[in-house]
Amino acid sequence: MRTTALREHGMRFDASGHESAAPLSVAAIMLTAAGLNLAGLDIARPVNWVVLTLVFLGNCVIVYSNHTAVRSVTAAFARTGDPELARIDVPALLDRAEAGFPAWTWTLQTVRNTVVFGGAAIGLALSVLG
Repeated sequence: MRTTALREHGMRFDASGHESAAPLSVAAIMLTAAGLNLAGLDIARPVNWVVLTLVFLGNCVIVYSNHTAVRSVTAAFARTGDPELARIDVPALLDRAEAGFPAWTWTLQTVRNTVVFGGAAIGLALSVLG
């Protein structure tokens, strides 16, 4: 396969800016919500509901995207109309790409999901009770 095929179709498998910008933005919003809580402002409760619901649902989208990566990459390759991309064994490609990450990244992903889902659920429950 030619080494330029992905680039020719505007496809990249490397990290771009959103991998840092999105989590930092979410963290800043959550810190703001925490500040409202600590200040005891009345607006804190509705802000908690909105922010925590969006964080929970956003993580659901991330998990879904991870679990459907083979299907979405296969479809993206097919949409290009490029016969070389259409012949790629996408599961093998993604397996090789994942093998390039150190083992601790998968532990970190599990911890992140536990903290995000658990923290959002606890925060929403406390908003109901408080």
